[in-house]
Amino acid sequence: MLTFIGLGLWDENDVSLKGLEAIREADVVYAEFYTSRLMGTTLEKMEALYGKPVKVLVREDVEQHPKDNVLKDALDKKVVFLTGGDAMVATTHVDLRLRAQKMGIDTAIIHGASISSAVCGATGLQNYRFGKSATIAFPYKNIISETPYDTIKMNKANGLHTLLFLDIDREKGYMTINRGVELLLAVEERRKEGVLTDALGVGIARAGSPAPCVKAAKLDELKALDFGAPLHIMVVPAELHFLEEEALQALAGLKT
Repeated sequence: MLTFIGLGLWDENDVSLKGLEAIREADVVYAEFYTSRLMGTTLEKMEALYGKPVKVLVREDVEQHPKDNVLKDALDKKVVFLTGGDAMVATTHVDLRLRAQKMGIDTAIIHGASISSAVCGATGLQNYRFGKSATIAFPYKNIISETPYDTIKMNKANGLHTLLFLDIDREKGYMTINRGVELLLAVEERRKEGVLTDALGVGIARAGSPAPCVKAAKLDELKALDFGAPLHIMVVPAELHFLEEEALQALAGLKT
C-alpha cells in the first residue's frame, strides 16, 4: 500500500488528523521537499510528532529510481509518501502513483492545504479567474526561460490571472519574488511586447504561517519591496474585478 499525504503549508501541525493517523500506522515513511517544503518546522520536529523516522528523498530518487525505495517497500509494506502542500499538485507525484498501480500496489491520497487555493484566500483574488500557472526557474547557463512570460501573455488575453511558482534549487536556494520579477522584466525588455508594461504584481510570502506577507504593486515597484524569508510565490493578475481590487487594497496594501 502506498498512501500520498499532503502536509499543508507551514509546519508539522498542518497535517490532517487523517494524515497523522496514516503516518503513525505506516511501516515506512518517505518524504520529498524539492517541490515544496514546510519552512516553519524541522525534520526532527516532524519525526517527534509522527513517532516515526522519515526518509527524505531527492528528486532523482523519486523520478528516476523509485523502484529502489518507495515502490520496493510498498510491495509488501504500508508506505506513506509525504509532500508539502497537497499531495498531487506536482506532476512527479502523479507519475509515481501511476507506476505504483502498474506494479499492482494499491494507492490512496490524503489531501492537504495547497498554495494554489491559499493564494486566493490571502489576496482576495477569485479562484475561478486563474488560468494556466507557470514556474519561474533560475536561469540555466544564463538563459532565462520565456515560458512564464508567454503564459502571462496568453492568460491576460483571456482575462485570467497567472500564478507563478518560484524555483527551489538545491544549490541556488529559494527564489524570491524580487528575483522572479527581475527575470520577468528582463524578458519584457528583450521582447518589448508590452505584456508587462505597467503590470500589477502580487507577492505572497510564508503563506499559512502566523505572519504571512502579502503585497501588491506595479511590478517595477514590487521588485524593490522586502518580503522576508521564504517560501515566496507571486501572481500577475489580469484586469481586476472591483471586489478583487478592493480586497488587494485591504489585504495587500494596493495603492489606487
